[in-house]
Amino acid sequence: MTVIEVSLVPDGEIAAPLELLEEALRDGEPLPGEFVERLRGAVASGGLEMLAAQAEGRTVGVAVLAYRPNVSAGADFASIEEFYVRYEHQRQGVGRTLMEAVEKRCVDRGVSYVEVQTDDEI
Repeated sequence: MTVIEVSLVPDGEIAAPLELLEEALRDGEPLPGEFVERLRGAVASGGLEMLAAQAEGRTVGVAVLAYRPNVSAGADFASIEEFYVRYEHQRQGVGRTLMEAVEKRCVDRGVSYVEVQTDDEI
């Protein structure tokens, strides 16, 4: 069984997770440089977090969390903005391990709830 490690990605190290997301969600088309800088700024400020799953020395999954205030709860809520696991690593526990890391980050930050949207593709 492959060992999967998930870590919080610092703003200066978002290139590998972004490359995976560009490959999977944008057919390899790179994001515009200005947008990447906005993402870095959001990660640096804590409004956005990237979690990267590593296996066998490469990034095999990414979760992107956005945090916003929720007035009724008097706390932040989180939305999972992006969630992707490389096709060849699906059904190997990567997604589950990423979701467990998402849950831990949300608990650590005192998040009131987590919002997830999906598309119809399975």
